[in-house]
Amino acid sequence: MDEIRAKLDWFEAVVLPHQAALRSRLSRILRSSQDLDDTVSEVLTRAWSTADWGRIDHGRAYLFNIARNLIIDEARRDKIVSFEQIADLELLQAHTSLESQLDARAELRWLQDFLPQMPRQCRRVFHMRRVQEKSMREIAEELSLSVSTVEKHLAKAVLLVMRARWQREEGVLERTEAGSKDDRGNRGESCEPRCTSS
Repeated sequence: MDEIRAKLDWFEAVVLPHQAALRSRLSRILRSSQDLDDTVSEVLTRAWSTADWGRIDHGRAYLFNIARNLIIDEARRDKIVSFEQIADLELLQAHTSLESQLDARAELRWLQDFLPQMPRQCRRVFHMRRVQEKSMREIAEELSLSVSTVEKHLAKAVLLVMRARWQREEGVLERTEAGSKDDRGNRGESCEPRCTSS
């Protein structure tokens, strides 16, 4: 009985205060109020059902992660995923720490530098969807395109961004690995970085 009371206290203190934020975020992704109600209920049910509840301190991140996994599972089951849904999954990334916020700002700066490299129409659709938060239908009407064409442009933009991120991360990883090999191979030598022509 004491454990049930403790779990209820945890749920009320850690999870429930973030229910409104979860609902708000999901309302930007899900198509109908029925889907929204069902998904919020399922996320809260899964949150309550966890056996390891005592170790969870960040309710917002926890709920958003459950919601993201739930949507991914449903998409896999249906085998039909809209490009819009793929692009919107990032909305369920919960940034809870200062480090995460700083990473998000660095990512935003990188994205602003990368966007001009995209094809014009992809860039416009990406900006309207992700920055201006317009619906696919609003973008289609404004650009005089079909919704499916807008989805294709958005999917291409998301793919370009993901590919560029991967290449950037690979470059950082290669530089890090090269640096550690250099450190291991040159013990006792200067730690000054070497410049190489590329």
